[in-house]
Amino acid sequence: MSSLVAQPAIQDKSHHTREGFRNPWGDRQHHGFGAFFKWQWDRLRGRAPKKPKSYRFDIVENDGTALTRSSGSFSVTWVGHATTILQIDGRTILTDPIWSKRCSPVQWAGPKRYVPPYPPLDRLPPIDAVVISHNHYDHLDRATIRKLGNGPTYFVPLGVKRWLRKWGIRSENIVELDWWQPFELNGLMFVCVPSQHFSGRSLNDTNRDLWSGWVIQGQSQRVYFAGDTGYFPGFKEIGERLGPIDVAIIPIGAYLPRWFMKTVHVDPKEAAQAFLDIGAKIMVPMHWGTFDLADEPLDEPPRALLTAADSLGIDRERIWLLKHGETRILNPVSIK
Repeated sequence: MSSLVAQPAIQDKSHHTREGFRNPWGDRQHHGFGAFFKWQWDRLRGRAPKKPKSYRFDIVENDGTALTRSSGSFSVTWVGHATTILQIDGRTILTDPIWSKRCSPVQWAGPKRYVPPYPPLDRLPPIDAVVISHNHYDHLDRATIRKLGNGPTYFVPLGVKRWLRKWGIRSENIVELDWWQPFELNGLMFVCVPSQHFSGRSLNDTNRDLWSGWVIQGQSQRVYFAGDTGYFPGFKEIGERLGPIDVAIIPIGAYLPRWFMKTVHVDPKEAAQAFLDIGAKIMVPMHWGTFDLADEPLDEPPRALLTAADSLGIDRERIWLLKHGETRILNPVSIK
């Protein structure tokens, strides 16, 4: 395995504060709950764009068989939203797993799924590792974590360990890292990398826990999972320090209204630019078409992404728009 050039996080603590964490890139900070309530008030007053009441998405009713067949390959499966299943060097990894019907503190209210998760949670192969980007409900789901239990090793940014411990996960099953810290598990290298976002699961814990992306390196391939992020200089730094990246899993949805979302969620054009900044070979878009979290229609992000790719001179063959539930095997020919 070629060595990653991640450096110990203690060399840069600019994202640390006395109360928790911050984004160190100028004034690109989250607007806070005041701005959130203004946005919701605008929606109640009918100032948000009109959206369809229903959508039709292509779905692969994956029963897990494809994952069994591809267990020795390098593959990616998009379950929906930010949940993907990665297979690298015979290991199976989940990103931000959520199989619940709603991304909410309760299952009787809050954003609901428009597309069921495939494959079902009980049809997954044994999970070796789970990477968590941050503690928001659409990325850190209590019910799913409890069902996964103490089988996998969980990789989380600083502060998030406390949530998993509350839900019954043993400390020895949790690896908590700061930005740029690496950790090797069974021949795979996991590196916690910066992102431009925020955290919080209640009104009084904003930015107490860290947020991050992840780079995962196997014997021959490297994957970048961005988690949630706005556009920031860190994309280039990640590519320079940890590249070459074979596959970049990048969010493209939940970007309107821009005045509120810009600092924490890339729009499709920014996602395409981030892909170029990282220098990855293949882009797998995620964070769209599953939960209604913003003002754009759920089916708009992929169309906007392809338009942006054309304007930036990105070959569309390098953008793999997976269907919900689709497994795609990535072979050396396809990622050259």
